[in-house]
Amino acid sequence: MAQAAHAQTRKSNKYARPERGASDTPIQSPAQRVTTQISALLERGVRPWIRPWDDIAPSDALVLPLRSCGTPYRGMNVIALWAATLESSFKSRHWFTFKQALALNACVRKGERGSYVVYYTELTGKAGDQPSPDEGNETRRILRGYTVFNADQIDGLPLDFYAKPDTVSVPISTTTKSEEEIRLSALFARIPVTIRYGGNRAFYSKAADTIQMPPRVAFRDGSQYWATLAHEASHATRHETRLNRDFGQTRFGDAAYALEELVAELASAFIGAHIGLPADHIEDHASYIGGWLKALGDNPSAFLTAASKAQAAADWVLGQMGLL
Repeated sequence: MAQAAHAQTRKSNKYARPERGASDTPIQSPAQRVTTQISALLERGVRPWIRPWDDIAPSDALVLPLRSCGTPYRGMNVIALWAATLESSFKSRHWFTFKQALALNACVRKGERGSYVVYYTELTGKAGDQPSPDEGNETRRILRGYTVFNADQIDGLPLDFYAKPDTVSVPISTTTKSEEEIRLSALFARIPVTIRYGGNRAFYSKAADTIQMPPRVAFRDGSQYWATLAHEASHATRHETRLNRDFGQTRFGDAAYALEELVAELASAFIGAHIGLPADHIEDHASYIGGWLKALGDNPSAFLTAASKAQAAADWVLGQMGLL
């Protein structure tokens, strides 16, 4: 009788452990889970790294999702949590595991679905079944995953973790003499890549190691100019004197080309989230989305690879800017 009463209490508990998400069945690898999430949005023409937080950041700007300790997420997890925010209209930047919420005397509401993030862990063992005496230990990196919840899904957190209801968007200034323009000019001037102006296309030439940009007046506003420059600066990190990134591109529009474009777009989004820029500057993104979906279909780890390379590219650019 006591056990039945206890079971009934747990069943009606408002703060019973929530569901982990529909993607738990059938069982997928961590790479497949995050790829499925991103592919579902791309198939609808949605890029989750564009404007997921209009009401708590400068107009069109991105902000990085934060761990419970306040440290920003990186790489694939940034994209995954931007996607979750876009899907569920979360306002807060803060994410917690179930136990982290409990540690703050808070609790995830019953029925809330968590979002999946990944991490690498290292496993060390003997190389081979029967290693010879001169063989050492072999370290392998294994991808793991776990579930987190946005602060908007949790009751009882300190108020600082929730978005303030009276937050008002402040558009990024487009006045060439504004403080914002001066700040961004100074940041991009520190990147050691030659920039040339003219024509109606923006691109990076690896052979010449130069960035080509249309005239400044050709852009509809200042933020679009800087976002485009961040994209091309991300491409410039592929040079052999920098990150030496090469996906084996053989022609315009092939799978390697699409993957490099994905890296540059994600990297420019990461950069923009640090310095306050939009990431919606690619006008012909529909053709790129098709290429990305094909790459993801061919290799479930492709997006993880692209996100990792993009984070490295963003780190290089931000490091040159003096922000890392």
